[in-house]
Amino acid sequence: MDGAVARISPDLISMTKFRPCIDLHQGQVKQIVGGSLRDDGAGPTENFVSDRPAGWFAETFRDDGLTGGHVIKLGLGNDAAAREALAAWPAGLQIGGGIHERNAAEWLDAGASHVIVTSALFDAAGKFLEETLRSLVEKIGREKLVIDLSCRRTAAGWTVAMNRWQTLTDLTVDHATLDRLAPFCDEFLIHAADVEGLCGGIDAELVALLGSWGKRPVTYAGGAATMADLLLVEQAGRGSVDVTVGSALDLFGGKGLRYKDLVAWNRREA
Repeated sequence: MDGAVARISPDLISMTKFRPCIDLHQGQVKQIVGGSLRDDGAGPTENFVSDRPAGWFAETFRDDGLTGGHVIKLGLGNDAAAREALAAWPAGLQIGGGIHERNAAEWLDAGASHVIVTSALFDAAGKFLEETLRSLVEKIGREKLVIDLSCRRTAAGWTVAMNRWQTLTDLTVDHATLDRLAPFCDEFLIHAADVEGLCGGIDAELVALLGSWGKRPVTYAGGAATMADLLLVEQAGRGSVDVTVGSALDLFGGKGLRYKDLVAWNRREA
């Protein structure tokens, strides 16, 4: 299946798209193992560190017509690189990482199509703050907001994790939560933090849950390592869940997926 461009199954609602990503850490484009970023001083587990600037990746995605991608700032020291990427493709990329009510408009002005928000919607203990969400939407508009519900598997199913996936919150990822938050956002972004960066396969059960909801665009990230994984996202998600690929992609030093194949994937016809 690797290197193949699949046709669309006739029973799918729509088509899964590949969405690109630019993950920034200490000002560089990197791929790291999910959950290895910590506040205790320990460095993250790095799968890839690029010698190319963020703007090069943004230009590449722009030239290949890959829409709906995101730039994620992992900690401090990434603002300049993020601005470089957004300037290379104005309105072509979303921005996340440290986004809150006070700086969201600034990042939209810098060229982001949407802002991605997680931790700012919770207090330090992980309690969801609906009034904060309402206030943010009043300032920038629902159509400019992506809510990040990145999560970990728990006894409750999947629990939203904030603060670089270190702190569990009081929200679970289920249809009730998606219904509750959908009126406030344009899209959802959901990393499966337990498999992120491991290139060991996707969380198909989580993708199936997201695909069976289908009321807003959803992008899934975590574990995709082969073209078979993309097909599994499309089948389990009923074509209504998009996917991003990081550490397995040859563009980021990976060996499981070729960037040119994913560009072709997005250009498929049913």
